Amino acid sequence: MTVAEEGTAKEGAIAHLKRAMGFRDLVLFYLVTGFSIRFISSAAAAGPSSVVIWIIGALAFYVPLMFTVLELSSRHPDEGGLYAWTRRAFGEFPGYLSGYLYWCSNLPYFPSLFYFTAANALYVFGHHFDHLQHSQSYFIIFSMIALAIASGLNVVGLNIGKWLHNLGAIGLWVPGIVLVGMGIASAMLYGSATSFTAHSFIPSTHLKDIIFWSTVAFSLSGLESASMLGDEIENARRNIPRALLISGVLVTILYVAATVALLLAMPAAEIQTMQGIMRAITLVATKLGIPWIGAGVALLITVGCIGQGGAWFAAAGRLPFVIGIDKRLPPAFAKIHPKWGSPYVALLVQAAIAAVFVFAGQAGTSVEGAYNVLVSMAVIAFFIPYLFMFGALIKLQREPAGPEVMRVPGGKPVAIALAVVGFTTTAVAIGLAMLPADDEPNKPLAVIKIVGLSAATIVLGIGLYVIGGRK
Repeated sequence: MTVAEEGTAKEGAIAHLKRAMGFRDLVLFYLVTGFSIRFISSAAAAGPSSVVIWIIGALAFYVPLMFTVLELSSRHPDEGGLYAWTRRAFGEFPGYLSGYLYWCSNLPYFPSLFYFTAANALYVFGHHFDHLQHSQSYFIIFSMIALAIASGLNVVGLNIGKWLHNLGAIGLWVPGIVLVGMGIASAMLYGSATSFTAHSFIPSTHLKDIIFWSTVAFSLSGLESASMLGDEIENARRNIPRALLISGVLVTILYVAATVALLLAMPAAEIQTMQGIMRAITLVATKLGIPWIGAGVALLITVGCIGQGGAWFAAAGRLPFVIGIDKRLPPAFAKIHPKWGSPYVALLVQAAIAAVFVFAGQAGTSVEGAYNVLVSMAVIAFFIPYLFMFGALIKLQREPAGPEVMRVPGGKPVAIALAVVGFTTTAVAIGLAMLPADDEPNKPLAVIKIVGLSAATIVLGIGLYVIGGRK
């Protein structure tokens, strides 16, 4: 098949996709993929210094990421997002590897997200099911049901699946705003549970605290997510940059405000990684005489996290689809459902592999240990494509940009500087993600799982690429 024929085949497959996402859907998509309430408790556990870390993270990672995605999306608003950008900048194999790893990063991400969701869902029923907090069976069953919902609604079409994403944004942002309000109310009525002094804002340089910085970078990621669906967005070249700027500001504000509010409500030493948000809300609600609000917030977080999983499922699922179109994965991945207009094969395969990770993550460790291993593995696989993406911004500065392209303010010099800062921050985050959590009972096993599974994922991807090339 000639290059021209390949281009025609690709355009033919893309043409069957429906532009189902408008500007409002796009903003909500960024809000649900860009804000993870589960990371608020992790940040607050570091104390007041987490506020400074949020600000550093925003300047060193979030701002470079925002403007990188803004310009690349405006230059090339193509289906596949970072895969298409990397392929254009560096060639076929780097493009494939970035798309493949980004896709694979979501496989451990889904169970880690749903483990957190399962833990918080128990608060919907008060203390009636506390005995399930350490039940592996409960966490596995809950995760499988959540995965089925997230994948199923996306398979029946983005015009249906987007409502789960939109509902997820509401489900995550309302609890975040409620937390801010309750934190302020608690401080006004009972005083702050945390002492905010000049010294307390200085970040710790102990290794166990520095490891947390990679989690901050991970929680600030996601601005590239909607670009994966470039050909399914109405007027993508115009709407993506506008939605990016609006959601980027809102996400940063809520992260900082919610972290401060949680510290106002309870001491950092008492905040647990998995359930700090609900512990704080339950405690403050009881003090304020409105204990019933805890169950409502828990329900919203449950729905919100499932919606968040659905949004990431939609974004990641487009990568094997476009790689399949480019003949580097079996042709079945490029199939679009004749009725629903979704890349259903890519989505179903993604769901099946994610289900395997639900079980694999629980092998030989506790629930919280599995949670930490899965998050760390997702960070490594997720951030390697970011290195390519920041590099692509630098490389593509050589291409002329028409008047329709929204450039980084300041042009080429500023774009390159931001890309270098983002690249460096990403590389540091990858290194920190390889280290196990301080409270991990079996650190050697955790390291073996994180590094071993990540390496195996890369080797498998290279093997698939070689096999695809031979065919």
